[in-house]
Amino acid sequence: MNKVVKANDVLTYLKDGSTLATVGFTLMGACGTILNEIERSFLETGHPKHLTLLHGAGQSDRVNGIQRLAHPGLVKRIIGSHWGLAPKWGELIHNNEVEAYCLPQGQLVHLFRAMASGKPGNFSKVGLGTFIDPRVEGGKINDRSKQSEDIVEVIQLHNEEYLYYKSHPIDVAVIRGTTADEKGNVTMEEEAIKLEAISVAQAAKANGGKVFVQVKYLAKSGNLHPKQIVIPGIYVDGIIIAENPMEEHRQSSSFFFDPVYSGDVRVPESAGRSLPLNVRKVIGRRAVMELFPNAVVNLGTGIPGDVVGPITNEEGIHQAITLTIESGVIGGIPEGGIDFGITKNAEAIIEHGYQFDFYNGSGVDVTFMGLAEADREGNVNVSRFGTKTVGCGGFIDITQPAKKVVYCATFTAGGLEVAIEQGKLSIVKEGKAKKFLQRVNQITFSGRYARDRGQPVIFVTERAVFELKKEGLVLTEIAPGVDMDRDILGLMDFKPIISGTLKTMDSRIFKDEPMGIADEFFQTSALTVRK
Repeated sequence: MNKVVKANDVLTYLKDGSTLATVGFTLMGACGTILNEIERSFLETGHPKHLTLLHGAGQSDRVNGIQRLAHPGLVKRIIGSHWGLAPKWGELIHNNEVEAYCLPQGQLVHLFRAMASGKPGNFSKVGLGTFIDPRVEGGKINDRSKQSEDIVEVIQLHNEEYLYYKSHPIDVAVIRGTTADEKGNVTMEEEAIKLEAISVAQAAKANGGKVFVQVKYLAKSGNLHPKQIVIPGIYVDGIIIAENPMEEHRQSSSFFFDPVYSGDVRVPESAGRSLPLNVRKVIGRRAVMELFPNAVVNLGTGIPGDVVGPITNEEGIHQAITLTIESGVIGGIPEGGIDFGITKNAEAIIEHGYQFDFYNGSGVDVTFMGLAEADREGNVNVSRFGTKTVGCGGFIDITQPAKKVVYCATFTAGGLEVAIEQGKLSIVKEGKAKKFLQRVNQITFSGRYARDRGQPVIFVTERAVFELKKEGLVLTEIAPGVDMDRDILGLMDFKPIISGTLKTMDSRIFKDEPMGIADEFFQTSALTVRK
């Protein structure tokens, strides 16, 4: 019953043309030993080749993770949600060296569960009106995929439209844990997040596929507590002990192992970083003003994930809200950058799919998201700009059902420099690229879908705030110190509606000390903020 094998034993089952499913989130959960072995074999022998790579979240830190599989010919088709930290994949996709499909992260995670129970697919309203909708692009994100099969359909159920996401049978699944016993039972005590490992394992077994788990430690059978088992041994065909865990089995990109991120140690909140007053903090401060006591909040990657947590901590309101991350983390103070997805002082760490159940069911009161482009209809693009395709990640799953969406972004991109002095903002050097366009290059968020549902949507930049209304995008606030015609309207490809009650943004946002918003925050009601 000893299931310990070598990494190259995976290649016995990973044949040319196989479908490989991987689990990870940035570098959390990435099976470095196994992925490196697949890469080595391909570079030395040319096999395995023409794989289909199926993955939920983005799984790289620009160097490792699925980045190791980004070689022409190794993968024929990739179906995933995000490649922002996998630049080689971005190049292969742009150069049409792989069939590339981008689907919402939560829908992929839920699809694994559907496949686990033998279903032909999964259906959801998530993605309607966006580039996932087959009436728009069908999730096909390069010319090569546009000549291939459809993997998303529109269906009618009780006179309502849904998207139907088709199943993709898995031949080999590679997942990760911390400790395994000889029978293949796996725990995750040192992992930062649980992700969708059990669903992927079950989906592979449902297709007669093989499941390999990479771990750090091996235990004698019977030594692991049954309630700590995340992956039962009956799902596991082989256990691979990480050969170089410091490099190939890191808790996250920045940390080999820190008990804070596995939930074993809590740190004083004063230990959190204090952010300098810059353009990102200005945007985050205005965004935080949309919060109210007991709000359940989601943070997206980029400006929201990097600044909202520290700002709420600095303002003394952090304990009165609950920050969540799509990876499955609830509570605490999230990390940002290449460590996005882990949190200090988490209250709970649940499985990836269950987090998206909550999100898809409109559990989020306020979500803070970044944006690359927006247009007069309120459409938002975060998935493709210029020659760069990064994908949507969990963006669509979170923004479409959320009770309120707050977009956080600089007004222009590419070299923007500002001065923040005495409660005012001035533009020192304008960014090279406009973000408010006549039409976005890809619809990752459908303004029409939001308007039809009456969903509150706010766009926060360092110099202007807009609200999405039925009649279109409305300018509601401008920063003290900026010129509306020169610094705002002159840099938009369309003229927004100017609010009849146009306001000046709160000057406290632009001062180098805490804003002191706690008193007014605790007097705010959910109804006031959601209106």
